[in-house]
Amino acid sequence: MNILILGGTGAMGVPLTKLLLDDGNNVTVTSRSERPSDNANLKYLKGNSKDLSFIKDVLSKNKWDVVVDFMTYNTAQFKERYKIFLANTKHYIFISSARVYAECEGKITEDSPRLLDVTTDEEYLKTDEYALTKARQEDLLKNSGESNWTVIRPTITYSDIRLQLGVMEKENWLYRALHGRSIVFSEDIRDKYTTMTTAEDVALGIRALIGNEKAIGECFHITSDYSYKWTEILDCYLDIIEEKTGNRPKVFYTEKAVKLKFPSAKYQVIYCRYFDRQFDNKKIAQFIDISQFEKPIDGLKKSLELFLEHQNFKTINWTFEAYNDKAAKEWTKLSEIPAAKTRLKYLYSRIFG
Repeated sequence: MNILILGGTGAMGVPLTKLLLDDGNNVTVTSRSERPSDNANLKYLKGNSKDLSFIKDVLSKNKWDVVVDFMTYNTAQFKERYKIFLANTKHYIFISSARVYAECEGKITEDSPRLLDVTTDEEYLKTDEYALTKARQEDLLKNSGESNWTVIRPTITYSDIRLQLGVMEKENWLYRALHGRSIVFSEDIRDKYTTMTTAEDVALGIRALIGNEKAIGECFHITSDYSYKWTEILDCYLDIIEEKTGNRPKVFYTEKAVKLKFPSAKYQVIYCRYFDRQFDNKKIAQFIDISQFEKPIDGLKKSLELFLEHQNFKTINWTFEAYNDKAAKEWTKLSEIPAAKTRLKYLYSRIFG
């Protein structure tokens, strides 16, 4: 098959690309930067996949059997392009999120209520926050009059480039731990149950659905069968860091999540991390043996150990660092913070935040 992957250089896209190449497919991946390819069946296209003219050009230059879309759009952007995607491929794979689900008792199925359908929070409904955005985009596909789409709802995915703790990315907690400061975690999240799935296993699930007629016009979550309290995930991280560095990081607990101070992040806390998340995987199990999925505690250990070998952090949010330092009564050395303007922002947030 000729397969186009939009935004396929992230945690899920990289292993999916490898699997599709192993199956003998021709794979084209869009990327914002130049990337070399050492495989005759793999091509990287440099360009911005959110640029509609770029996408139209890419779609017109080939007959695509499958388009896998890892891009994140706002609802207005998706309205401009979803019909174009459906018209230019036999099978459009839309990557949604398990965050669309509302809180519910027991295990979540693909038919469980979504936040968009049941929430009465009018202030929240006025936003285009991630969980609402994805649900609205799912509805556009369902009401399109076409059926050549499949919706994928991954839960929290991890790899050596993405290791989450509650609502925090590794740049918010692991960076602090490795620089001798306390991990700032919150009591309102630590005893909630979460389900985490390795990016490689999500890729295996997507691969099983690609080009499959039984997947057409259907929604699937692809998750592990295992659920843990966030405090168990934290203990796993602490054990690994202590084993590899000889030092066990300190943990400072706040009553509420620090990220509630950020308007862009507060709904992720309220309408996801405050929910217990456990999943019924019978639907995806029709296509793949999920018993082969890695147990999260084992997978997190491998992923963190691999990250500790190269320690490649993305950009640090120094305002968030300042809030964490203020909570834990700690300070970051100004020499650690790049650029004078950023240091001033840190100091202002540390003192007045």
